[in-house]
Amino acid sequence: MKEKPYNRQAAVAYAQKWALDRNPRYYDFQNIGGDCTNFVSQCLFAGAGVMNFTPTFGWYYLSPSNRAPAWTGVVYLYNFLTTNRSVGPYARVVSPEDIEQGDIIQLGNSNGNFYHSLLVTAVTPEILICTHTYDALNAPLSSYFFDQARFLHIEGVRVWN
Repeated sequence: MKEKPYNRQAAVAYAQKWALDRNPRYYDFQNIGGDCTNFVSQCLFAGAGVMNFTPTFGWYYLSPSNRAPAWTGVVYLYNFLTTNRSVGPYARVVSPEDIEQGDIIQLGNSNGNFYHSLLVTAVTPEILICTHTYDALNAPLSSYFFDQARFLHIEGVRVWN
C-alpha cells in the first residue's frame, strides 16, 4: 500500500458543481434520511479517486442497495475516516483553525448526536461549505445553528501499489 495526496481542488470543484443539483450516477437519499453524507462522500471520492470495499466497515458505493454504511451515514463516515488504516481517505479531528478546503465538518446536537455533514469549500477567512439535504453552495458555516461541530482534516489517501 502507498500514500497519495488528497486532491482538495477536485473535491471542491465537485462540491460546487453538484451542490444545488444531483449527479445521476448516485441515488438521492433526500427523502429517506437525508443526502448530506452521500454528497460529502461523492466529493471525497472526487478528491481521493479510490473506494474501500471492505464489507460493513469500508467506504464505497455501487448502488443504493450495495454501499457501505460509511458512504451515507454521518457517524459511520466519521468512524471510517478517523480509524481507516487501509485503502481510501483518512482523517483526524482538528480545531476549526486547522480546517482546509476539501475537509469535512459534521454538526451535532447537545446530546452528542451528529446529524449533518458539510464539505469545506473555502476558508477566507470565514468557513464556506457545500452540502445536500439543506442544499447549500458556498454557504457560511456561521449561517447554521448547531450545538457542536467536529472538524475532520483529510490527511491523505492510501492506495494499493
